[in-house]
Amino acid sequence: MNTHTHTLSHWRNLGIIAHIDAGKTTLTERLLWKTGEIRRVGEVHDGAATTDFSAIERERGITIGAAAVQAHWAPRGGDDHRLTLIDTPGHIDFAIEVERSLRVLDGAVAVFSAVDGVQPQSETVWHQARRHGVPLIAYVNKMDRIGASFERVLAQLQDKLQARPWALGWPLGDENHFHGWVDFIARQRVEWDDAGNPTRSGWTADEQTQWEPYRLRLIEAVANHDDVLADTWLAGEAVDDALLRAALRRATLAGAGVPVLAGAAFKSKGIDTLLDAIVDFLPSPLDRPAVVATRGDDEVLLPPDPKGPLAGLLFKITHQSHAALSFVRLYSGTLKVGDQVASSQHAQGRRISRLVRVQADHTHDITEAVAGEIVAVIGWKDAVSGETLSAPSAPLLLDTIHAQHAVLAWRLNADKASDLIRMSQGLSSLAQEDPSFRVATDAVTGETLIWGMGELHLEVMVERLRSEWNVPVRVGEPRVAYQETPSRAVLGVEGKVAKQTGGQGQFARVLIEVAPTGDDAVRFVDRTVGGVIPKAFVAAVEKGVRAALEEGPRAR
Repeated sequence: MNTHTHTLSHWRNLGIIAHIDAGKTTLTERLLWKTGEIRRVGEVHDGAATTDFSAIERERGITIGAAAVQAHWAPRGGDDHRLTLIDTPGHIDFAIEVERSLRVLDGAVAVFSAVDGVQPQSETVWHQARRHGVPLIAYVNKMDRIGASFERVLAQLQDKLQARPWALGWPLGDENHFHGWVDFIARQRVEWDDAGNPTRSGWTADEQTQWEPYRLRLIEAVANHDDVLADTWLAGEAVDDALLRAALRRATLAGAGVPVLAGAAFKSKGIDTLLDAIVDFLPSPLDRPAVVATRGDDEVLLPPDPKGPLAGLLFKITHQSHAALSFVRLYSGTLKVGDQVASSQHAQGRRISRLVRVQADHTHDITEAVAGEIVAVIGWKDAVSGETLSAPSAPLLLDTIHAQHAVLAWRLNADKASDLIRMSQGLSSLAQEDPSFRVATDAVTGETLIWGMGELHLEVMVERLRSEWNVPVRVGEPRVAYQETPSRAVLGVEGKVAKQTGGQGQFARVLIEVAPTGDDAVRFVDRTVGGVIPKAFVAAVEKGVRAALEEGPRAR
């Protein structure tokens, strides 16, 4: 079975990102339903959403692990496009899922509640996307809720996120009366029935008078960042929907602004317009900059060419039905079943025994994958998140996945000594899946410590250990790892040692300047001159400084 029937320009790899409870998973479910990938909509509150398929996600009603699904969409009845969507968690404890997803995706839809607007985790995931250079579309959800305000969210996007929001239209009605959308690009009125089916009609004369100034404002805003549109606009020529749409695409891909739409995902309103926008304004793999890899001391630029040198990043590991799934984003070359590939983490390399496309908790076997695709390999029990896959004859190295340091520790004990081996196996499996989860042994007590990003993160890991590995465990009091750093420079820190026990005495005076560096690194600079201080003494001072900086006064 061949995996690629679409050209690269007709592929979209995108993530759905948001603060918790903004409606990401509900939106993803409606996108799958609207594209015909599922026949029946599953609700988050019923534990039936397609992308929240683990028992713990369905029980808690939250997304814990990023889930990949495939869909197809033909905007305005045109060419069919293939979409790979990754629904990411909204809780800060699972930020690694967002981080490694954005590392490999080409674009993203940022979802905001029309009631709550820009929330703390909204800001976090937004800046994560910007750091990775991922172009964005904003979707203002829950327009049917009491207190909803599209205009307020637009202002917050600008004020809180320093974004340049471009409203592609305006909602018709608000709160319980929300029923449609004014499309500024096509000069149309879109109305949705109770099932979310759209009816489009051209503007009436009164609507033309009311809404044309808004369309002109959009044209002017985009023209400031697109020469083709600016030339047409300044020449006094008409700007049709195709020209405006193309200019919006170029400006969005350049990161100049963010197209903004609105809807009510739970009622399936605004789903069709969002799907059109995903195809219209988010990048294909061809639109992204060439990926930089290294070969020895040399840098290699890798455009998404199926005939190029093989380069893929293993960015996520899960275990489904007792099988290990290693998710891979292919940046260059072609990967086939039966291939032997080089691995940056495995000296003997790896063999591709099974290659699959993933649809939430289901897999579909394929025979090959090409540059631009996100697929999974089944069967690698010792895979590591962040490893590079390349051709044995031309090994390459891609930038790896960077996880935040864990901040909270719990003590973990098995109820029975006979469960210790299974507990160790389960913890190793969980740590393999999640780079932000760490297992250690207390140097003093010998107890097992588990480290995570917060209480919810550790609760989930313990619950998975109990349910998936059938290990009864007890947890101890959490221990917070305080992270301290000087807030400002301090000059003239002085230490003296005077020792007189008879005979020749010992005296030392050390002056130190301490200043923040902006990162976790400790840099020791020796400013003694003239060689009057023996090097052994300087080394002893450095050793003492580094030891003292291992923990701050609060941690002590």
